[in-house]
Amino acid sequence: MGDEQRAQQDPTTQHPQPDFASQDQPHPGWTGPMDPPPDHGEDSYRGSGRLEGRKTVITGGDSGIGRAVALAFAREGADVLFTHLDEEAEDAEETTRLVREAGRKAVAVSCDIREEANCRALIDRAVEEFGHIDVLVNNAAYQMSQPDGIEAITTEQFDRVLRTNLYGMFWLTKFALPHIPEGGSVINTTSVQAYKPSPHLLDYAMTKGAIVTFTQGMAQMVAERGIRVNAVAPGPVWTPLIPATMPDTSEFGKQSPLGRPAQPAELAPAYVYLASQEASFVTAEVLNATGGTPLP
Repeated sequence: MGDEQRAQQDPTTQHPQPDFASQDQPHPGWTGPMDPPPDHGEDSYRGSGRLEGRKTVITGGDSGIGRAVALAFAREGADVLFTHLDEEAEDAEETTRLVREAGRKAVAVSCDIREEANCRALIDRAVEEFGHIDVLVNNAAYQMSQPDGIEAITTEQFDRVLRTNLYGMFWLTKFALPHIPEGGSVINTTSVQAYKPSPHLLDYAMTKGAIVTFTQGMAQMVAERGIRVNAVAPGPVWTPLIPATMPDTSEFGKQSPLGRPAQPAELAPAYVYLASQEASFVTAEVLNATGGTPLP
């Protein structure tokens, strides 16, 4: 991106605004069919060595926020191991390419974090590849819109949401901590939904509130070990999860004060900051990136 393009821009218009074309995908969704295509920072993110030599693990790194964070971490000098589902292998190949193009090691692991054994094996693989873990990003999540109320939320859906969003985060943090040295950190992805829950995302919003509590509690638990724990709370973000879980995408993000959804590239710098030495006195914090929606 040239200097003119990097100049100050109006945040309401610098990325696509609704109305979008109506689109629907089966879960888990893929990047390729999305219109407009998501921006992960491919042409804009410039690193400055802020994470040089760091060894990082990112769940859900094949697309969306996870891909943008993987790209940014790599361009800041970090090696990246990331997870994806079997169905997301094609998107995972693109994330791998972007990380390697930045000159860093990329390890893509197909992993369903709903199972404890899978989480343990994932951390074992990361330690095998890297020797230790400097930054763990718990980003993978599952949601499914249910506009017909709590009666429409099946036990199967409820279980999947909790096991993906909470159990996986819990297990991965638990297994990773012995391998995170002083100065390392854990970064969790929560959501505006933790504070302003949408009724049609009741179970998802509930888990995002729990992630805030987990983040604040864990930060106090491991502070004396020199490990920081923080979270990022995005507002609406244009990722494959949206056409895969929302009945109508045409006005997605329009409700934010900036009038549009974020692009994944706009979230990545928050994770870079929280992982970097610049955030050395920041722990138990939730960094809100909601497009103007006021949060506590």
